[in-house]
Amino acid sequence: MRKNRFLMSALVMIALLLFPHISFASGSDTLVVYASGPTLDEVINADITSSGVQAHSVYKLVSLDTTYIFLGSVLPKSSITVIGVLGSNGRPPCIQPGVLSDGSIPGTLFNLTKRGLVVTFKNLYILDMSTNGSYHHPGYDILVSGDSVKVYADNVVFDYNHGNVFGYTGNWCDFFITNCKFRNGVDPVTWTDSEILAPLWPAVPAVDSIVMKYNTIFACNAYAVVAKPPARYIEFSHNDVVFTFLQPFFIFPVFSAKISNNIFYGAFVGGETQAEYPWWDEMFSPEVPSLIDLDTMDVKSDSIFDPADANKPNWRMLAEGKRNIEVSNNIYFQPKAITDFWTAWDDTARGSDSLYTPGWMNSRTTHMFNDPTDWPGFKASGNLNVDPGYGSSLANVISGGGSYGIGLLKYFTLIRTGQSPTIGWGYQIQSIPTGSTNWIPYWPLPEETSGDLRYTAALTAPDGKPYGDPYWFVLKPTGIREQATSTPLRFDLSNNYPNPFNPSTTIKVSLSHSGVMSLKVYNVLGQLVKVVDEGYKPAGEYVYEVNMDNFGSGVYFYTLQQGNNMITKKMILMK
Repeated sequence: MRKNRFLMSALVMIALLLFPHISFASGSDTLVVYASGPTLDEVINADITSSGVQAHSVYKLVSLDTTYIFLGSVLPKSSITVIGVLGSNGRPPCIQPGVLSDGSIPGTLFNLTKRGLVVTFKNLYILDMSTNGSYHHPGYDILVSGDSVKVYADNVVFDYNHGNVFGYTGNWCDFFITNCKFRNGVDPVTWTDSEILAPLWPAVPAVDSIVMKYNTIFACNAYAVVAKPPARYIEFSHNDVVFTFLQPFFIFPVFSAKISNNIFYGAFVGGETQAEYPWWDEMFSPEVPSLIDLDTMDVKSDSIFDPADANKPNWRMLAEGKRNIEVSNNIYFQPKAITDFWTAWDDTARGSDSLYTPGWMNSRTTHMFNDPTDWPGFKASGNLNVDPGYGSSLANVISGGGSYGIGLLKYFTLIRTGQSPTIGWGYQIQSIPTGSTNWIPYWPLPEETSGDLRYTAALTAPDGKPYGDPYWFVLKPTGIREQATSTPLRFDLSNNYPNPFNPSTTIKVSLSHSGVMSLKVYNVLGQLVKVVDEGYKPAGEYVYEVNMDNFGSGVYFYTLQQGNNMITKKMILMK
């Protein structure tokens, strides 16, 4: 047995060292792009070498006095970074669709079709309202149709989307979304659209990693994350989810997940009607709606993650025993105006449109977290039903009027009685004056100016940060603690300390140059169990506190990768 364990560890180490490297465009220089020139899609699509790759790897947007227009999809031929230069007040460059000669609006901004692309978006404002005030339905800001694509978005505002912000059909892609603001994603007619991250129906692609941290999802109709089976790893931490019509997640059989330190306020207001019950947005077994809604894995997922177990008669429970799901330290609350409306709705004589109103966890999900024998990796703790005390203007999102549209409850009434709203609902919806030239969206965002998303309750998450998106308290993006250094930098990964540890350990990382990096933790089977950090980072030294409280004792491997450089080390969790 000891020999077999040694052989397994050796094989895992070899496998980790042979993982595919992140690929970069052959060019390493930067092209500065101005809004006054050709459209953004024309500039990037034409910037191709004779060998068929992008001539530049970084496209720097610098214009702040007018918007960048696109009239077709940007189709990168190799990995690129699109980065905006912020103004002195933090204003990012804005990208919006123009109007085509036939009066239509282009539907997709970036279409990532090439396998293995690494594409980074940083410091941008992407507005899906066109120059004449119209919009495309459905539209996609970033469509991923190639396999094994990695997408990074940091400090990007996505405003007025009526389709998917991130849509994907490619298999085994990764999404790392940090410090972003998703606002007014409300389609007036199709209440199941305006999704943040979702596959394009009917595609069911496998997902590797989805990490969403320090974001705000504000007045958006549909899901924050959709990951139909299989999904290897999802982390959703320190996000604000404020007013949605549908549930935040469609992630029933995810293999490993962490949902922590978020605020869910007025989420899933649409509930589920008796006509939709039991199979609306459910997978394998019927249940009433809830904010956290999980189910068992299917055989397709298990055959991918644990192929040796897939043909065994007890494959399902073998698979369930290996899942790791943490749901901890979240705040959830429904405003009284919404709960009163639900009560009045069902007090009226109604039939099939009577509601099942959402709770925190339904019975099936609660059972999985309360059964440590069959689901030993399911941990739930510290989740609180308390009012965070947001600003008073948020009441206008519910009631409507002016730049708040028809209001969430009026929208609910029209949708649930089979009528089609002509306008949507939201918070300070953007408008474009007729005939305006050199128009730019307002800045700062009105929710920042009003302070409405800076809650007033005496609440601090266990990690010392505010619950939800810390941005509304510090008014700057949240990053990893960085250490200043006067010595020349080199690519390096420290030995974790302490080691063995329980449950936290410290890891130091040194990056000799700027670029996309990742720090990940794997178990002895070579399965990804935790993404510590991943994204575009300047050269420097970084310190990470890695908490493994939700994992069992044993040997784990942590890997630092940047470009073709990779270091793997071993750490021991001993409880």
